[in-house]
Amino acid sequence: MNQDPKHSVRRIVLPSGKSIEVVRFNDDGAPATGGLHVCPDCRSELVQPVTWAEASGDCWELVLNCPNCSWCEEGVYSQQEVEELEERLDAGLADMLDDLQRLAQANMADQVDRFIVALDGDHILPEDF
Repeated sequence: MNQDPKHSVRRIVLPSGKSIEVVRFNDDGAPATGGLHVCPDCRSELVQPVTWAEASGDCWELVLNCPNCSWCEEGVYSQQEVEELEERLDAGLADMLDDLQRLAQANMADQVDRFIVALDGDHILPEDF
């Protein structure tokens, strides 16, 4: 995996053997700093809440976990910090759904290519339907 903080590349191999690369770019080109979504141990931006409950005032009690290095911490955080974490989680979900859509389209294109080859080679018969 590319270690350049400006972008990361993930190669996905399809069942047909073809591969696609998913490239992600940081908006500002700099590694992330701070925020509840950043692991203090490994600097992964994948920290997520495991449990949460309302605390006194406008605060929330969260148990945070990093799936990259298994770091875990319980703490009380302000409403603003929790809202910023929620925004990052929503953005991460949107990124995952975009990646899923690209992968589904790549899989479909691969299936169409294989179907065309099968048709051209007279490997599709009426009884296949």
